[in-house]
Amino acid sequence: MLSGMSSKKLGRVFFFQVLLAGAVLFAQKADTVPIRFQVTDPTRAFVPHAKVVIIPVPDTGPSLETDDKGQIGIQLSPGEYVVVVESPGFKKSVTHINVPETKEPQTVSVMLQIAAGGSVEVQSPPARDSLTVSISEYQLSTVLPSADLKAMPHVTVTIHNAHTNADETYSGIRLADILKKFSVPLGSDLRGKALANYIIGTGSDGYKAVLALAEVDPSFHPGEVLVADTMDGKPLDAHNGPLKLVVTEDKRPARSVRNLVSIELKSAQ
Repeated sequence: MLSGMSSKKLGRVFFFQVLLAGAVLFAQKADTVPIRFQVTDPTRAFVPHAKVVIIPVPDTGPSLETDDKGQIGIQLSPGEYVVVVESPGFKKSVTHINVPETKEPQTVSVMLQIAAGGSVEVQSPPARDSLTVSISEYQLSTVLPSADLKAMPHVTVTIHNAHTNADETYSGIRLADILKKFSVPLGSDLRGKALANYIIGTGSDGYKAVLALAEVDPSFHPGEVLVADTMDGKPLDAHNGPLKLVVTEDKRPARSVRNLVSIELKSAQ
């Protein structure tokens, strides 16, 4: 004899627990969208075993690989992602996708362009008014063209330049907003090992300056860190621009990198 609860009641409880667990799993699965990536070359032929990196990183891990038909199937939550696709003999593809809130399967087609010589990628130098963004953790390096930068929200700051003993008013994009495009941990996600991340800003003459990622996040640190494109209402001159890294909290403008060409995110860990 069972004490307290009969075997029939226990059976009913167990049955409802199974139903509840199944409902929870179904709800979790319903929050994701089935995505099929199809990777081809310019002739529409499949590209098998291409490396695919998705940012933010899904539960399946940071790196995936297409099958013999150039495909990958994966479940992704609705939102924006950066997708990097690489394969020997082809140019690297970096695209942004938006996964909609739907239960319908989605297909994302990626066409890889053949590299010069069929095996080595030869790229033209980035335009002077573009910005190269590199994320070491994902082995990602991409160029943000001038048009993309100009379309992003701008803020205006005024700083005192101790070198010239004059106030300067800059307009530019928060570096944090640029990093958000690549799902860099900021805001409430900036904690733990992410606090070991740092930014290297590099000018066209090779001059470099380092900032902790926490210094870049306006929700974490006072002041502004901008990629500026105008000063006193005018485009930056040849001495400073076309882009300049501006750090408002510094007492000396030594980390305000003029002729900024690239930013790179690395980790001290």
